[in-house]
Amino acid sequence: MTVHSATVQHDIHNVIPETASTSFVAAEPKPSPLPQEITTTTTKGIAPLSTITSKIQTRTEKATKPIRAAIVGLGIAGAGFHVPLISSLSELFTLLYVVDSSPPSGITPINARTEGEVTRDDEFSYTREFHDRFGESTRYLKDYEQVLKDEEIELVVIATPTATHYDFARSALLAGKHVLLDKPVTVTYDEARRLGELAKEQSRVLYAFQNRRWDSDYLTLLKTLREGTLGPITDFVSHYDRYRNFLKGTWKEKAVPGGGQFYSLGPHLIDQTLHYFGRPSKVTGFIQNIRSMGDPAVDDDFTVILHYAPTSSNPYVLTATLRGHLLSVREPQQRFVVRGSKGTFSKFGFDVQERQMQVDGRDAVTKPDFGVEPEDLWATLEIVGEDGKEVTSQRYVALVLCGN
Repeated sequence: MTVHSATVQHDIHNVIPETASTSFVAAEPKPSPLPQEITTTTTKGIAPLSTITSKIQTRTEKATKPIRAAIVGLGIAGAGFHVPLISSLSELFTLLYVVDSSPPSGITPINARTEGEVTRDDEFSYTREFHDRFGESTRYLKDYEQVLKDEEIELVVIATPTATHYDFARSALLAGKHVLLDKPVTVTYDEARRLGELAKEQSRVLYAFQNRRWDSDYLTLLKTLREGTLGPITDFVSHYDRYRNFLKGTWKEKAVPGGGQFYSLGPHLIDQTLHYFGRPSKVTGFIQNIRSMGDPAVDDDFTVILHYAPTSSNPYVLTATLRGHLLSVREPQQRFVVRGSKGTFSKFGFDVQERQMQVDGRDAVTKPDFGVEPEDLWATLEIVGEDGKEVTSQRYVALVLCGN
């Protein structure tokens, strides 16, 4: 073939209950279509496309006023993802409250002297720094009960430690609020099931926040798979690796329900795989502590293998390997390697949206380069010729959800 190129094992059956809500665990058996805008290709591969502005405008035209929201938890998820995304969509959302046990920077108690005060309420004085970060209408609360009692709040976004999700979400649903739950939605399936039942009883929306479905590289891969470019898939490898030879001291490194690397990163990889391939026939998992740091009961490494039997649409056995490793010396880190009967899709480096929001906050979302990957992170597509011998290789430009 000629290449032209510019611990413990658990064999788990039926780990995903047949009755599981698609909002929590698995997407539809048949993959849903991509947004209509994602259709253009170039000779180099897939090009950056138009934004979802038209869809947002359609939603805005139907709505009488923006959804009034509160974000609970200002850690990495709350401050790093939910705040920038919600506050950048002012035509859809009004962020009235951010709730956390510790006040964010830019506010002080009302009885303290504050330099640069621009607004105040009954408890706190707010500076321009606070409003630039969270929005002009936003106020800070330490008491979650005040959110539940406020009849103006329609949506509660919960981005607290996983073990608290169930109680926070249950209280919000009982108060008549819609709920967006950061992944993983709960520590156990039974808790997720009970929340789903309660949401139906209350006629409220309960949804899981799976932001990695909108990563540029995943959207690109999804389009490639649905077009059949690679042929029937035999091997799907998805990694979320890092090199970290120290402990950060967060709750995720403690032996608490929902702690550990698997609960932290595993839901991203599992959700993406289920979203396209559906329910596997068998699951094998290795979840362990390899660094011998901290509590040995807290995992820092996982390998999950989803086994798929042949189907009418894919005559081959498919193996999906999902990996999260904290001693991976590689830059950029491996992200995807997907092999089919006609070709291979390879991708290194993480999606850029998280880093962009960390640097620019809500302003990142409106910039033309939001979600646009640098050329050195483009994927590589290798396709075998009709003769079954010659392989051609090309770089693939990642799809972008936002940007021009």
